[in-house]
Amino acid sequence: MNLYEHTIIARQDTSPSELKQLTEKYSKIIEKNEGEVVKAENWGLLNLSYLIKKNKKGSYIHFKIKGKGKVVEELEKNEALDKKLIRYLTVKVKDFDLNTNYFAKKDDSEKTEKKEKKTN
Repeated sequence: MNLYEHTIIARQDTSPSELKQLTEKYSKIIEKNEGEVVKAENWGLLNLSYLIKKNKKGSYIHFKIKGKGKVVEELEKNEALDKKLIRYLTVKVKDFDLNTNYFAKKDDSEKTEKKEKKTN
């Protein structure tokens, strides 16, 4: 089994319920093709570096997938036809980093620690 990290970018006007439907749709495609979704993350609405199909922002969804190459082929074939998506990217990796969440909001505890350091 190969390990893949797969990211899709949905249009900026996509609602949260539509994002959930997209996540479920592509998770089902992965499972139907003998793959496994190890983790699915919604990174939220982020600025794009440049305009893509007249969009300044995009909603990012990131999957960590175990499966064969057939899974990726099937995913990308479906994503190429999906009008709600503006980009997708698949990267083959050797190991997953399941501990770090790069797009999580900082905890209140971290904010208070910073304030304490500034006052001292």
